[in-house]
Amino acid sequence: MYIGEVANKTGLSIKAIRLYETRGLIKTPLRQGHYRVYEDSHIEVLNLIKEAKSLGSTLAQLDEVIVYQNGEVDWLRIEQFLVGLKCQLSRQVDSLNSRISRIENCLSTIKSCPSMLDSTPRGRD
Repeated sequence: MYIGEVANKTGLSIKAIRLYETRGLIKTPLRQGHYRVYEDSHIEVLNLIKEAKSLGSTLAQLDEVIVYQNGEVDWLRIEQFLVGLKCQLSRQVDSLNSRISRIENCLSTIKSCPSMLDSTPRGRD
């Protein structure tokens, strides 16, 4: 398939697809005359790139992760990267939950203050 069809299938721009090819994130497609001919394997990697970027990965990170062994993507390496990314995001969730809990404790303390119980809420003067 030609680059326009790949762009439609992946939702990526033609410019982005060419950039990923230039960076070596996707294999250089075979040519048919003056046209590049992409395969389903290109779409798989392009979808992975798109998803990884939406999760906050940078192209520099993906340069290190998306490597080819004997012309094929090293999916084990990508899997290890994704597991690491999942762990990183889980730590961030834990940290956010801890911060939310601290805020809830502060709010409880404020609500139980004797001066708060005896007065009506006031705005800033």
